[in-house]
Amino acid sequence: MAQLIVRNLPDDLVAALKRRAARKQRSTEEEHREILRLALSGSRQRSFAQVVADMPNVGQDNDFARFQEEPDRADFD
Repeated sequence: MAQLIVRNLPDDLVAALKRRAARKQRSTEEEHREILRLALSGSRQRSFAQVVADMPNVGQDNDFARFQEEPDRADFD
């Protein structure tokens, strides 16, 4: 198998890769291979569970609260 060396990566990118790998209980190298495989496989279809699992855990619950406005009575006249 071939090897790939990627140089001059920003520290924050490497840290993000390590965090992502840890969340999925993979080595950083294994996560890197998976990212490349998915990016280059041509198939971008992911399950709903995969999309949700990749969402960052940020914000507060009330950031996503839905508010329903009362209809304007003029709309019904």
